[in-house]
Amino acid sequence: MSKIVGMGFYAPEKVYDNAYMESIVETNDEWITQRTGIKERRIAADDEYTSDLATVAARRALEDAGMSAEELDLIILTTVTPDYFTPATACVVQKNIGAVNAAAFDLNAACSGFATAMTVADQFLSNGTYKNVLVISADALSKATDYNDRGTCILFGDGAGAVIFSSEKGGVLSSWIGAKGDGGDKLTSLAYREDAEETEKRISHNKNTIWMAGSEVMKFAVKIMAEAADKVVADAGLTWDDIDIVIPHQANVRIVDSAAKRIGIDTDKMFINLDRYGNTSGASIPIALCEARDAGRLKKGDKAVLVGFGGGLTWAAAVIEY
Repeated sequence: MSKIVGMGFYAPEKVYDNAYMESIVETNDEWITQRTGIKERRIAADDEYTSDLATVAARRALEDAGMSAEELDLIILTTVTPDYFTPATACVVQKNIGAVNAAAFDLNAACSGFATAMTVADQFLSNGTYKNVLVISADALSKATDYNDRGTCILFGDGAGAVIFSSEKGGVLSSWIGAKGDGGDKLTSLAYREDAEETEKRISHNKNTIWMAGSEVMKFAVKIMAEAADKVVADAGLTWDDIDIVIPHQANVRIVDSAAKRIGIDTDKMFINLDRYGNTSGASIPIALCEARDAGRLKKGDKAVLVGFGGGLTWAAAVIEY
């Protein structure tokens, strides 16, 4: 009982293409393209923060829905790069768009954030607590990227995606979220915690930057994306023949291709835009959702699988009827 009624996204104007990455670390376009599929990433301006990205996406989603901000009952925002520890970035966005009647909170499930927050929103809508929920995923990952680490700096970009769900029939048909906390040390960014070993891992020795054990995260990602996608399709009482499109977390084209092979579906069913944005964390799925709709790949009545994985380690998947 939670139908998509509006969506929008925003990506900053500044671009770091592979030629730029070649100029700052020892890498090259061929290596990056073959191993990740990424050609360029959008980068927030120095004075542009997660709340700014999220605010633009939220306003575009409201416009798309033909809805006023006052009609929103709840804002859930997912991020790993908040403007503040408090207030929540969702509260900053609430103020910016004038959603005076909405409750607001942040949620951290890293790159699994959007599908996780969508699952939470579906609970509030299905039980009748709220009628209109705005889910935003936004990150300014460039502010947490170690640009001396060629293993991670080539991956990340900035962006925001926003989707409004309303209590109407259809929408979310099934979902599954999960976590594997004993793998959390494979992808980290420290806050108050002091950990000499973690700091030493980082090329720049800056504990606030992102560090990742790439090959181990990739193995986890391929396995869990296939498992989660299969589960939500079965839980919805469907088969893969019923699915029109898959919107995966846009992390790495090799992960997406390997997951498709493991599921047993053609990669043509997967919508990919990571070549132009890189890994935008939780924002990658709603950005891709918007672009799939705008490109005619997602039409009214279509059934889509959304599936992501991320730090935590976490995963989230859902089947929606658009």
